[in-house]
Amino acid sequence: MHRTFLIIAALFGALAVALGAFGAHGLQKVAALETVEIYETAVRYQFYHTFALLAVGVLFIWYPGKLLSLSGLFFIIGVLLFSGSLYLITFLKIAEKIIPTLVGIITPIGGLFLIAGWLLLLFSLLTKR
Repeated sequence: MHRTFLIIAALFGALAVALGAFGAHGLQKVAALETVEIYETAVRYQFYHTFALLAVGVLFIWYPGKLLSLSGLFFIIGVLLFSGSLYLITFLKIAEKIIPTLVGIITPIGGLFLIAGWLLLLFSLLTKR
């Protein structure tokens, strides 16, 4: 399982760099400052949790277990929901489309998955000796 987390973290990291570069060089030309800030939040949280997922993958070598596996899974789901919904909001704003209520609801749900991922990481380390 740890190898899967490391592979996904590498993909998330590469994608965060590419998306961050796009945001820094292209997005500011077509989007309002508020929209750019939403996008930058998505990239930032994707990057933070890329490192968290890397840590889970490495820690799994010494602390294998269900809680640590769930932590990694929750980080993945959290990034997809939290950052993914913010990316979607950004592009809907640029396209001047109405943002469906469901999209706005997904963001905090993703945030809850990220928080739960950190708590599961904590519990997995506290319960292993």
